[in-house]
Amino acid sequence: MYDLFDTLQENQKKAEQQPLAERMRPQSLREFLGQSHICEENSLLRRAISLDKVGSCIFWGPPGTGKTTLANIIANSTSGNFVKLNAVSSGVADVKKAVEEASGNLKMFGKKTYLLLDECHRFSKTQSDSLLPAIENGTIIFIGSTTENPYASMTPAIVSRCRVFEFKRLDKETVKKALNKAIIDKKRGYGQLDVEVEEDALEHIASMSAGDMRTAYNALELAVLTTQGDDSGKVRVTLKDAEQSIQRKALSYDENSYYDMLSAFCKSLRGSDSDAALYYAHRLIEGGCDPLLLARRLVVHSAEDVGMADPNAMVVATSALTAFQSIGYPEGLIPLSQAIIYVCEAPKSNTVIIAMGEAQSAAKSAKDDTVPPHLRNSVFADSDAKARSRQYKYPHDFGGYVEQQYLPDSLVGSVFYRPTDNGFEKRVKEIRMEKGKK
Repeated sequence: MYDLFDTLQENQKKAEQQPLAERMRPQSLREFLGQSHICEENSLLRRAISLDKVGSCIFWGPPGTGKTTLANIIANSTSGNFVKLNAVSSGVADVKKAVEEASGNLKMFGKKTYLLLDECHRFSKTQSDSLLPAIENGTIIFIGSTTENPYASMTPAIVSRCRVFEFKRLDKETVKKALNKAIIDKKRGYGQLDVEVEEDALEHIASMSAGDMRTAYNALELAVLTTQGDDSGKVRVTLKDAEQSIQRKALSYDENSYYDMLSAFCKSLRGSDSDAALYYAHRLIEGGCDPLLLARRLVVHSAEDVGMADPNAMVVATSALTAFQSIGYPEGLIPLSQAIIYVCEAPKSNTVIIAMGEAQSAAKSAKDDTVPPHLRNSVFADSDAKARSRQYKYPHDFGGYVEQQYLPDSLVGSVFYRPTDNGFEKRVKEIRMEKGKK
């Protein structure tokens, strides 16, 4: 026999078994934290949600920043139907079924259908094509959620019909605010328990979650559930508990010192002091800094500060980044340290970044950048254009180099890259001089 009381108890038990991150998921815009640049009062998206006028859109940003949560809030706020699919597990048949049901509801009841698609960057072209007409004619309102750049990872036809909202990592204070709410919330959090989280433990979880709210909730949940209560039953979460729950060591310096050391690391690379660069790198890592952050900075500096003076610096730095990604900690520190030494000891030249800046400036300011006739694509050209294209001199017919105009007429004579006498660039400079180039 159906028992309503038993059903309510069962639903309550199921809710209690959900992870903390799921239980604490905001249910309304009033509870939603962060992303003020797109959710502040009177913002376009907030007005659209309150008026039930949300159009097709894509939420793009790092994990744990509220993309799915905001989509669910839209679902709770709308008078229409709401269908949720995952691009990884859903196929063309699922999409077609959702579209057919949406079309029927629109015709029979005048109700619109919102389709939330998680991991929408994983949608294939075939899946996208099956969805496109429904977005175009308004049968469904598409809400995509992705951690990848939609402009690069999704079908342009879908993206062009959506408004893209970029989500940013949550700042530390926002994460701490959410954690404190979870600690005192009696219905969804730990308010019914006697839980005390030390300030430095809360600070550590908020800092080390790197703006990912889900990671922060998971760390808090693990710390609370695995910490033994004292004689009075109080659960005290210490810094050590927090470190173990998020599996990272607490930063042994304050925020200002962290950025000062990172700046010192970068400037030591540029200043060719391998001892200092190694010290700051490992001081940062010992303090809790992600080694991959340093590896990525190393790749940038190999181009910015070494550049053409030793092109192999980029190869070594990129190889160290790849090696660490493949090997991990601690063995990955060996190729990383080797790359730091190489970039430090390599001859220095900043001509690459100077040339890049001047080329970018010219690209923005040139009034006439018509491509010279002999360089144009002649495949679909008329007979006159094909005749002009035959004036192109194929460098390999002249031993690998022949002088001819490459820049547009308005930029003839412009020089962006000027090699120095440092390292490999000295040879580049000699070769250019032999060719009569500046």
